[in-house]
Amino acid sequence: MKINEPKPLKGRRILVAVSGSIAAVKTPLLVSSLIKSGAEVRCVITPSAANLISPVSLASLSRNRCFQDEDQWSCKEPKPLHIALSEWADLIVMAPLSASTLSRWTQGLAEGLVASLLLACEKPIIAAAAMNTAMWSNPAIKKNWETLKTYKNLLCLEPSEGLLACDRIGEGRMVPNELIELSIESAFFQLENGKSIKKDLLGLRLLTTAGPTVESLDQARLLTNRSSGRMGVLLAQAAKLRGAKVDLVHGPLQTPKGWLAGLNTYQIKDANEMRTLLKELQLNANAVVMAAAIADLRLKNNQEYKKLRKKDLLEVIKQGLEQVPDLLEELAVNRPPGQVLLGFAALTGEDKEIQNLGEIKRAQKDCDLLMANPIDRDGQGFEVNTNGGWLIGRNGMVRYIPVTSKIALAHNLLDELLSAGLSH
Repeated sequence: MKINEPKPLKGRRILVAVSGSIAAVKTPLLVSSLIKSGAEVRCVITPSAANLISPVSLASLSRNRCFQDEDQWSCKEPKPLHIALSEWADLIVMAPLSASTLSRWTQGLAEGLVASLLLACEKPIIAAAAMNTAMWSNPAIKKNWETLKTYKNLLCLEPSEGLLACDRIGEGRMVPNELIELSIESAFFQLENGKSIKKDLLGLRLLTTAGPTVESLDQARLLTNRSSGRMGVLLAQAAKLRGAKVDLVHGPLQTPKGWLAGLNTYQIKDANEMRTLLKELQLNANAVVMAAAIADLRLKNNQEYKKLRKKDLLEVIKQGLEQVPDLLEELAVNRPPGQVLLGFAALTGEDKEIQNLGEIKRAQKDCDLLMANPIDRDGQGFEVNTNGGWLIGRNGMVRYIPVTSKIALAHNLLDELLSAGLSH
């Protein structure tokens, strides 16, 4: 059966507010991407931001008028514009959030359309800060940012580190558009299921794995699998958006680079490298999510070959390989008290067969939860944006999760980790 690609932003009314940071030059591309995702978008821009990007470009890309300060008051309108826009929107994205707009917001100053809008809004807001490194590290700005993080129904995206427009290298860059869009999708999922943006993982630490491992057969050939790493990365980022500190150990990924922003990432190649890092990081984690697809076979005794001749290749495959140790089993053996463990299993077969195999694997590996993925079906498993299957827990718990977007599944699994005992 053909699975239709989910469009979580289709029909959503998103108000994009732009303030005067040089990062505003990235916002038109964000608006364009939101429109392509099926959202209805309107834009509001401060006078400072209008010096950096054209309101006409935002209007053209959003297919709607771009509002400015001079539009705020009109005798022809029954409501002040900042009230009408805040009531229209399902969600507001403040990207970028400059030092000036941050300060007005936290001090309650309604100077201009954007400032008035932020104070009047009762809808969820995603705020992506961007400014010079010195400004970001200023104690006054830090105090305002910490104040902002206490606001309800608000997701704060701290700037990332990199080369700034002033040629300085440091914190201050607005997070990538891919992460802002992912944060919007994540927020809408939470709003549908809990009516507010959750921070229920605040103070917790998750260790997550993603992607395939790669074992060298010789200088030209590899043993690996089709995992893109999308499920594991989205689990890591969903946990971070809900307040957790996240360590992500991953093999080669086929995901947007922006999805890794804000995570503690450790790139590895083979199972041995992953095993070493997991032993080091496991002790500090409240939960471990083993979503990586570990290659099943590797060369014996760390044997290394130059490029094998074709006539020798089959012999090496027959006689020179060994099974890779089960890293999930090792995590279960070595886990500290109270740590919750979630594993994944890629399976094929009929429904009942997958459930039975999943329960056998969960018991063998002694993990608290195991997500059994039927990878021989449309819209599930590797290299797709959707997933589903059976979540299997202790004491005979089996829950079917219909095919959904992988970010929605990530949030579902995080909820299950909380139900399974994830806590401080």
